[in-house]
Amino acid sequence: MTEKVRCLIIGSGPAGYTAAIYASRANLSPVLYEGMQPGGQLTTTNEVENFPGYPQGITGPELMEDMKKQAERFGADIRFGMATKADLSSAPYKITIDGEKEIEADTLIISTGATAKYLGLPDETKYAGSGVSACATCDGFFYRKRKVAVVGGGDTACEEATYLAGLADKVFLIVRKPFLRASKIMQERVLSNPKIEVLFEHETLELTGEKVVQGANLVKRRGQADEEKLHIEIDGFFLAIGHKPNSDIFKPWIETDEVGYIKTVPGTPRTIVPGVFAAGDVADPHYRQAVTAAGSGCQAAIEAERYLSEKGI
Repeated sequence: MTEKVRCLIIGSGPAGYTAAIYASRANLSPVLYEGMQPGGQLTTTNEVENFPGYPQGITGPELMEDMKKQAERFGADIRFGMATKADLSSAPYKITIDGEKEIEADTLIISTGATAKYLGLPDETKYAGSGVSACATCDGFFYRKRKVAVVGGGDTACEEATYLAGLADKVFLIVRKPFLRASKIMQERVLSNPKIEVLFEHETLELTGEKVVQGANLVKRRGQADEEKLHIEIDGFFLAIGHKPNSDIFKPWIETDEVGYIKTVPGTPRTIVPGVFAAGDVADPHYRQAVTAAGSGCQAAIEAERYLSEKGI
């Protein structure tokens, strides 16, 4: 049986929950499906110190639970479930949940986020929140005057390494290839920074430490005759090998860039499909912060209310 709603929000996290708060207060009776990771990426972060309003900091799970409760307080219908299929060919838009239930929505807010790419080491899970991070801007503050490593060779990795060099005593940049893929200016910044040591042709074998990251075992020129093993002492291990936006099911209907980030009208959450909006990391390749995601969720809900009002729905 098909269910009809005025405003459907796909994905939780700061963008989805904020959209639900605003949509509820605008009497849009929003239904939100939390996805496979309720609360989004922030639920894997132990300490959040840069979200306004929490002078003593707060854990990621607590912040997301607060946002969820706030949305529910105003009447948002928050459900567990994952969008598995979309048909945005005409309004009302059709979204299939868990391969079974179909929802028809007059407006749709996509806040499905982006998933950080990892190397696939078991240690990345073991030390998640205890030295392993995919966001230097989020967690770099905790590594002031300490030693850290960044994995990657593109612009993002160089930006993260440069940012961390302003906080840490030492930054190792672990690059699998014998060169950096980053733009010329980013390469120059990294190579000229005395705090950054670039380890070309290195791969990470494992992380070491009892309860938190204390080091990493690397291999240089893996599988070659001159293969070398190396151990580095570090307190933090940052992944900077990219993110994958969770936008696949929407790609036949909306515009995305070459990576998969949803394209919106500049300065707005509007997509090329009327009544369909994108908020948070799924449409943000640049900032990927909780506060910017929350702001875009607010924008998306306001746009949804205006769209419905103009249509008289």
